[in-house]
Amino acid sequence: MRGVTGSVASAGLATVALTFAFTGSVLAQSASTGTPSVLPRSDFQFSGTVGRTILDSDPPQFPQPVQAPQGAPNVVLILLDDAGYGQFATFGGGIASPTMDALAAEGLRFTRFHTTALCSPTRAALMTGRNHHSVAAGVIAETATGYEGYTAILPRNAGTVAEVLRQNGYMTAWIGKNHNTPTWEASAAGPFDRWANGLGFDYFYGFNAGDMNHFNPILYENRNLVPTSDDPDYYLTTDLADHAVDWVRKVKTIAPDRPFFLYVAPGATHSPHQVPEQWIEPYRGKFDAGWDAYREQAFARQKELGVIPAEAELTARSDGLPAWDTLNADQKRLYARMMEIFAGYGANVDHEMGRVVEAVKALPGAENTIFIYIAGDNGSSAEGGIEGSVNENLFFNGFPESWQENLKVIDELGGPKHYNHFPSAWAHAMNTPFQWTKQVASHFGGTRNPMIVSWPARITEGGGVRSQFLHTIDIVPTLYDLIGITPPAELNGVPQKPIEGISFAHVLDDAGAEGRHKVQYFEMAGARGIYEDGWMASAMAFAPWNPIHTGYDVDKQEWELYNIDEDFTQAHDLAAENPEKLRQMQDLWWAEAARHNVLPLDWRAVERLNSEEMGRPSLAGDATSFTYYPGQVALPNDAAPRILNRSWTLTADIDVPESGAHGMIATHGGLVGGYGLYLRDSRPTFVYNYLALERHTITAPDPLSAGKAELQVDFAYHGAAGEFGKPATVTLKVNGSEVAKGELPKTIPIQISLGEGFDVGEDVGSAVDFTYTPPFAFTGAIEQVKVDLR
Repeated sequence: MRGVTGSVASAGLATVALTFAFTGSVLAQSASTGTPSVLPRSDFQFSGTVGRTILDSDPPQFPQPVQAPQGAPNVVLILLDDAGYGQFATFGGGIASPTMDALAAEGLRFTRFHTTALCSPTRAALMTGRNHHSVAAGVIAETATGYEGYTAILPRNAGTVAEVLRQNGYMTAWIGKNHNTPTWEASAAGPFDRWANGLGFDYFYGFNAGDMNHFNPILYENRNLVPTSDDPDYYLTTDLADHAVDWVRKVKTIAPDRPFFLYVAPGATHSPHQVPEQWIEPYRGKFDAGWDAYREQAFARQKELGVIPAEAELTARSDGLPAWDTLNADQKRLYARMMEIFAGYGANVDHEMGRVVEAVKALPGAENTIFIYIAGDNGSSAEGGIEGSVNENLFFNGFPESWQENLKVIDELGGPKHYNHFPSAWAHAMNTPFQWTKQVASHFGGTRNPMIVSWPARITEGGGVRSQFLHTIDIVPTLYDLIGITPPAELNGVPQKPIEGISFAHVLDDAGAEGRHKVQYFEMAGARGIYEDGWMASAMAFAPWNPIHTGYDVDKQEWELYNIDEDFTQAHDLAAENPEKLRQMQDLWWAEAARHNVLPLDWRAVERLNSEEMGRPSLAGDATSFTYYPGQVALPNDAAPRILNRSWTLTADIDVPESGAHGMIATHGGLVGGYGLYLRDSRPTFVYNYLALERHTITAPDPLSAGKAELQVDFAYHGAAGEFGKPATVTLKVNGSEVAKGELPKTIPIQISLGEGFDVGEDVGSAVDFTYTPPFAFTGAIEQVKVDLR
């Protein structure tokens, strides 16, 4: 294969290529010739003779569109969010997954597929075929730092699979979550080369954030903000599925001979756990026995299904998690309800992904489609804390919640009023049979996820199971291998770093084929792991439900050692019995860490969410005064004025009509935290949403008269420089005169909101309080809104 490097050039390729010729159907491949190793291709040059006129010239020849390799399959890649190994029924879980069931019945289940323990890093690895630190995605962008492995800026020398496929004749679309655009680049000012369209996707419909409100999302179509839906039954996952179906039908109608790459990444099952009630109801009472019983039941089903070995052992409950039997009746009632909601949420997303799969299968030539369905970009999330959460932004600000307070809103959970998340022990149960959860890169509860691959025209072993060790970075080289794509040595003028993943195409036809991925490091916030040829060394750092990380000493970190060829679940620590093997594995980890930009180790947690403290870029630079105009909406946090832990003023010049006015003048944040300045019946009102725990409202006693007015919010912070979350005094002024005043006993210390930014003239996300319904557009006129920091 000309120009191929790494695993694609392996001896197994010849065997793989030969299998494509079977039955003379749609799969004749050009894998033997490959595709250009330099992309884009050279510009067209007429190769005939050009005379003085067309009479003595050769016939004209138009440059033809790039053709994909002959018989190239369509690709549908589905990636769920925050889902565990033991969550869905296809892998023994308690949540119905008929779409996964159907794909598994006609394809293969992979039982040793691994992710990175966190969303953006996994997604970067999935798109590039390189390790997450190798492509600057060691963490999410909201916690990025200025070290090479942690900037969250995908390097140009690691082009995406979408860009390579697009330049080799594919139509490409990304539907759903994009969490790989740096937060400071996610505004209307761009730059846009790291938005989805700049990463090789012809079409994008989704959100640029780690999670999103499912009833009031902020969405983009390509680079354009999507207007707020006026459908009272609107739901995000349904909307995403609708757009995926519409896109694939449209492009295959227009260009039936071109293959497509459709990447669908719904926000489920990441928090907030929100879903219409009809999806929750079938699970009522199903989890009353609790998380310990669930683990036993799921473990037994997993053995019956053959997705864990018969000799596998169920690991112990991870340290710090309570036994179900130690809870009181009210705790059990609350936590069982939270799990019912989560189950409905999961069942819904699998159903909606089923609509996408069925739409693709109804298209001509659909049998030549590779479906890759990955249930989770990491293990299930323990970020709801030990007692569960009704506002996950509290976790990211370092505050615990109490079950007593959360119990008061039990009947509202799952709906639009809360950003709820189940307790950490349920996350652990979703990761049955493994230890730990999301964020913990050292153990499989954080990094082992179900994967299903179906290709009706190629895979004939319906219901098969594959147990080779695989990692997210292996998807890209496998697709290149199967399609017949040469990984480019140069892409868009930039020499490319080698693909670090290894193709597993050879195992599609042979369950007993030897796995080729022999070494893989893991790291996330100090949690470390290293795999080598059947052995796994693991070093736990911090419990994922604890947002405060102190006392870390890399030289005192305790390591565990597992022979995972014999111990599938990491149930037996062999470190004491094999000190020499452990030492060799530790040394290997340091070597891999140095090679892939993992260093320096950084175990900090919530403090890294503060962009100003971390020194992340700001489009505004050092500016302290900002002027905005009507239509400025959805300005992301990292592009908006940084108002936390300081004093500031907001001044709005407005015009009130004779009939009076109402609506939002300026707001930052929404349901989980923020503020808003609006008119209600022409009366100026300021609301400060303190992490959904308290909504302080300051209202002028009198309505504004018709005509021009200057409204000002003076926010006087009482903390010194470097002090977080201190009280503040808020003064509301009209035309320079004080009309109302209020005291805030606490202010938001670290993260003002999740996925929502600054708006002028309307509220395009969720409401900052429950007295209005977004978008709550201002009915008067706004001349400008000015924010001054001091």
